[in-house]
Amino acid sequence: MKKLLISLLAILIFVAKAQALTILIPMDDSQKNHLKAYGIAYWTLQNSIEVQWLTNYRGGSFMISYHKDLENECIIRGVSYEAIADAKAGSILAHIAKPEVNMDAVKLEKAPKIAVYSPKGNSPWDDAVTLVLTYAEIPYDIIYDQEVVEGKLKDYDWLHLHHEDFTGQYGRFYGTYRHMPWYQEQVREAEAMAAMLGFSKVSDLKLHVAKTFKNYITGGGFLFAMCSATDSFDIALAASEVDICEHMFDGDPADPNAQSKLDFSQTLAFKDFTLSKNPYEYEFSSIDATKTRRVHENDDYFTLFDFSAKWDPVPTMLCQNHTQLINGFMGQTTSFVSKLLKSNVLVMGEYKAAKEARYIHGVLGKGTWTFYGGHDPEDYRHYVGDKPTDLNLHPNSPGYRLILNNVLFPAAKKKKLKT
Repeated sequence: MKKLLISLLAILIFVAKAQALTILIPMDDSQKNHLKAYGIAYWTLQNSIEVQWLTNYRGGSFMISYHKDLENECIIRGVSYEAIADAKAGSILAHIAKPEVNMDAVKLEKAPKIAVYSPKGNSPWDDAVTLVLTYAEIPYDIIYDQEVVEGKLKDYDWLHLHHEDFTGQYGRFYGTYRHMPWYQEQVREAEAMAAMLGFSKVSDLKLHVAKTFKNYITGGGFLFAMCSATDSFDIALAASEVDICEHMFDGDPADPNAQSKLDFSQTLAFKDFTLSKNPYEYEFSSIDATKTRRVHENDDYFTLFDFSAKWDPVPTMLCQNHTQLINGFMGQTTSFVSKLLKSNVLVMGEYKAAKEARYIHGVLGKGTWTFYGGHDPEDYRHYVGDKPTDLNLHPNSPGYRLILNNVLFPAAKKKKLKT
């Protein structure tokens, strides 16, 4: 009898394991580590295993065929998962497929190759994107001006712009930090790079880089930018035919009529903005709402929009989260004044009462771009020299999830992206 019971138990265990053919990685409040869960999805794609992104289902969960190595990786990285039977997986997909249900199953097929445009000497914690990529164990390459000029962008599917100044004004740090050794070294390095690459001014080099990025998007690339890389990018494009840099930045005065010579048809997101003409001011233009907003830290948040998963798959993927209310955070460019957005810009997150957008998206040619205001989603007011954020303390950060949504969505089946 004892042997019979043991045999029956062994059979039941075998049957149970045989039925548990699918791994479900929930992305709702039950997930212990949302950020590393994206790393699991990316690791799976690297191993040529298809991932289904269940948009709007339990916070944007991932469904993957069962593999013991995958299960082990979830355990090692501290990611919550559920081993479910085929029948349950099928019922989930059947429910998602119903026309009246605002959910979808998006197939992710290939791990996108990622580049971060950043000075080589910067540490991962200098930028929120490199910080979270490192934490999530998602590989990326650092590229900078030389690689861009040499045509290396074609090797990458997804590009992030470090908090850069594309206008050639060294981040507008002159007023406060011009006597600091790190600022002076930054200027020397930038001027040396421009000269080496054949440009007479840093602003000319940065304009060339910005135009190259624009062409990268048009040709089918996916670009993501945060903080000052967002507005300075568009300002550089609008000022492509006029000098907006004062003498301390490029050795000669700015064009006094620069404002009237801006060409807003060249920009991705912004129109009708006014340049800051004071070189001592830590601001580029009227695009950013940092100095004009009247929002207390305790009341600072923005709301994600709810899109149709079946008809608007891209913004739906980009907004996947376990909450629609995201805590605000500041940066050199904190948010975008809503009235200065072009009509074809899709607002995905906003603080409506303050009339500002925080998270915006657009299509250009065959590619897309996404701008995200602020510096660090878990450091409300980040200053130069502040200690780096420890993401071990914020494994469920909704603000950082938005970054990783952008990292992952280029893996979606191209047909789905064009829907």
